[in-house]
Amino acid sequence: MLARPVLVSIHDVMEETLPQVDELMDLLHATGAGPVTLLVVPGRGWSSAGIDQLRRWQNAGHPLAGHGWSHRADRISGLYHQVHSKLLSADCAEHLAMESSSAMALMRRCHHWFEAQGLEPPQLYVPPAWAMGTVPRRALHRLPFRYYEYLRGVYDAQTARFWSLPLLGFEAKRRPDTWFLRGFNRINQWAWGPHRPLRIGIHPHDLGLALNEELRTAIAQPQRRLRYPELASAHSAQSG
Repeated sequence: MLARPVLVSIHDVMEETLPQVDELMDLLHATGAGPVTLLVVPGRGWSSAGIDQLRRWQNAGHPLAGHGWSHRADRISGLYHQVHSKLLSADCAEHLAMESSSAMALMRRCHHWFEAQGLEPPQLYVPPAWAMGTVPRRALHRLPFRYYEYLRGVYDAQTARFWSLPLLGFEAKRRPDTWFLRGFNRINQWAWGPHRPLRIGIHPHDLGLALNEELRTAIAQPQRRLRYPELASAHSAQSG
């Protein structure tokens, strides 16, 4: 079986989730080689020991990415946010409670945090719950990140190119989440074909949730793990 190109990411990397993230990193290392992108939430209070752990992962070849600021919305704002909160995000989609200018300021602050800690600044930004809110795509080139991940795929602000990419998720906290994600994952695993790069989005507590066996199966499949900047070459190889 040919190794499928995959983008593996661990979301919600915070000081309080580092033990779970470390367990996931050990599992991912045991099931295959290659980079794992770590989505870091800067504004949750980091110790020097936590920063040192991020630095060790980064030095080992695992890219860091920005993932909001606090990963918590101050309020539920508007009908769309109410529905999104009930079905998908609870209170974590902080962009949805903000005007565009405030969300863009948050992203700049997020990027600057990495530099202030002496970490290599990230190229990728993923809004919590993949919810960019009212920030227009045409404005993203004015921000310090290059790549932006949405539920549907990844946008390169430098080239204005959007890649529609399948996604697997495993954060099933309730029975309806389990039913929905099983169907969602089946569609994304097979409907797009075996050669298009696949995103595997993991959350810190997934190994203790209902879809943990599906997660273990997904990461054990033959795969070639990519960094986000390698998407262009992966697509070129596919079309060639």
